Amino acid sequence: MRTIDVGILKCDRIKFEFIGAFSCENMDVEGLQTISIQNGLLLWNGKSGECFSFSPKNGDARFVLNDVVIGVGFHWQRKENQTFSGELMFIIENNQVRAINRLPVEDYLVSVISSEMSATSSLELLKAHTIISRSWLYAQLQNRGKRNSPIKGWQTEDETVRWYDRDNHTLFDLCADDHCQRYQGLTRAVNPNVRRAVKETENLVLKYDGKVCDARFSKCCGGMTERFSACWENEDMEYLKAFRDTTDETEYVDLTKENEARRWIENVPDAFCSNVSKEVMSQILNGYDCETNDFYRWKVRYSQSELSKLLVERSGINFGTVLELQPVERAASGRLVKLRIVGTKRVHTVGKELEIRRWLSASHLYSSAFVIDKEIDNNTGEIFFLLKGAGWGHGVGLCQIGAAVMGEKGYDYKRILAHYYPGTCIEQV
Repeated sequence: MRTIDVGILKCDRIKFEFIGAFSCENMDVEGLQTISIQNGLLLWNGKSGECFSFSPKNGDARFVLNDVVIGVGFHWQRKENQTFSGELMFIIENNQVRAINRLPVEDYLVSVISSEMSATSSLELLKAHTIISRSWLYAQLQNRGKRNSPIKGWQTEDETVRWYDRDNHTLFDLCADDHCQRYQGLTRAVNPNVRRAVKETENLVLKYDGKVCDARFSKCCGGMTERFSACWENEDMEYLKAFRDTTDETEYVDLTKENEARRWIENVPDAFCSNVSKEVMSQILNGYDCETNDFYRWKVRYSQSELSKLLVERSGINFGTVLELQPVERAASGRLVKLRIVGTKRVHTVGKELEIRRWLSASHLYSSAFVIDKEIDNNTGEIFFLLKGAGWGHGVGLCQIGAAVMGEKGYDYKRILAHYYPGTCIEQV
């Protein structure tokens, strides 16, 4: 069975614990002379590139890593102690220690499906997500080494356009956080349906025109999915289209037009991902994701002074006092691809969708599908900017909330995948 290496964390010191028997370089842990382990704290003064690994002596052995950071850069960022199976590898990288987990692909997927959502999701959703997570993984491995940089775009005096892809990791295949796929070991793999979903879809991937699909997904599309080019390179894939997240996929609203986008966002159109019951939400979202409960339609309000200060901190550009936020270009789902910021000292345009979200929030705005209103406090005369938005994430590919509702409504995984990735087929990799 194919194995992969997952980068978990990098820091000055790593505290860990073994549950069961492990060996290192054909020696028992107790016999190690090359490193010192004191109360589970790794003390190792190695040279850059040096590495060693601990291998489990049996299938029941586990290891725990302390203070693993999850949600890096997002509003739910925090530290957790996480439990893992497989091999534990350490490597010196830029005077710090990197922890890497080597394990079989199918075991990795058990964790990903449990980490990306609650393990109590419907079996059909779990199967669908297993197939797209496996597809995404193999597509990334096939493209490994083809990326020049995870951050792309351009910057001029008047415009900053950036988009972000996963890092082209060199010491391991992919990382454990949202920048690749959420992987949190055995910490949340608690439901036997997850293992069943992985087993019953073993080695199945989505393909289009004979190639494994780069199967993107996000939390909530907001009622309309998005094209690939709105978020990343200026190219589109036939299986990542923009369409209504309803039973009638042919129903279409032109949300590139400002008046249509405003009408769409200010209302609550019917979609698979709208009006989700708390019962379904508890089945599909992990605890920290449940902290976000206004994902379909949301509002954020900034005073003029708050927004001006925030933009300096997040963009590094001193706009002075922000006077206007002006939509320049919208994509098919109503998500802003370019936004013009007008200040007393500077006028500058920012894109694409994730960069807009980064600039307009201390962490990440839920999405770039928003309209802007200005309000004035009649008592103080203070100006406020009200952002009214739709969706959570980039909206490309599978909508996790919508797919969860489809599963609850009785759709099988094949129908779910056909809905979100039109024209694809399911094949053995």
